[in-house]
Amino acid sequence: MSDAAGRLRDAFGEHRRDLHLHCYHLVGNVPDADDLVQETFLRAWRARDRFEGRASVRTWLYRIATNAFLDSRKAAGNRAVPSGDLLEWSTDIGPYPDALLAADPQAGVPARETVELALIVALRYLPGRQRAAFVLCDVHGWRPQEVAAALGAPVTAVNSLLQRARHTVRHHAPADPRDWRRPPLTRRDEGILRRYADAADPPSLRALLAEDVRITMPPAPPVVGIDAVVAFLSRPLDWRTFPSSANGRPALICYLRGPGSPRYEALVVDVLRIEQGRIAESNAFVGARHVAAFGMPATLEP
Repeated sequence: MSDAAGRLRDAFGEHRRDLHLHCYHLVGNVPDADDLVQETFLRAWRARDRFEGRASVRTWLYRIATNAFLDSRKAAGNRAVPSGDLLEWSTDIGPYPDALLAADPQAGVPARETVELALIVALRYLPGRQRAAFVLCDVHGWRPQEVAAALGAPVTAVNSLLQRARHTVRHHAPADPRDWRRPPLTRRDEGILRRYADAADPPSLRALLAEDVRITMPPAPPVVGIDAVVAFLSRPLDWRTFPSSANGRPALICYLRGPGSPRYEALVVDVLRIEQGRIAESNAFVGARHVAAFGMPATLEP
């Protein structure tokens, strides 16, 4: 193995978690982020002998990942900027397990600070180049000159991309980056999650829910209001659930066994928003691929 190949292998191992989170910011779900990380490594491997060391390996990998993302957008054709509440209809968004997060070795802050779900959703409203510029500059702290070099664009064009991106994000997420951060889960949050997982009757559920609680579960329409949500959750289904956390929030990994089925099937990850001691929202991400992101199997035996 050449020296360049060995350095790349070591660097990729060192920065893989941070690179994966960067890819998640760009694509919005873990399976697609996995694919983008793999494509990044393949491109970096093919270009390993051309790396000149003028930027850090980490910066070089981020640049490759960003351009691989933009190429994938071109390959998919032009996409209209979405409208409406994406959490109510989009199946392209998925949870990010807190177990995948690691401290940012450059900024020295927990990476969980930039996975607030409202921010991840807001990024989906941005066209590809705006999203790339915003993530590199406002999430990772790159200077516009560095973003311009990564995108192969003039600094003036990058500033224009950032201006439009920030305007859009302000409409869908907190404008102040300090409000993208979520504190670590409290014991109270964890207790509410356990009680929610164990709730077996309408009174137990009602005691945990806010009056205006809502469940989003794309592509199904949302369930809104405590009466509708209690009725929805009280259906006699055979669930197995596992407490976890994602995007800095309490999460519940759910398996369902259908009538006559010999095993439980991975179905959904519920990510909760808790306000003033009550569950205000449950964002249900349906699909075994979201469960697999937590390192859980596709099926469970009874």
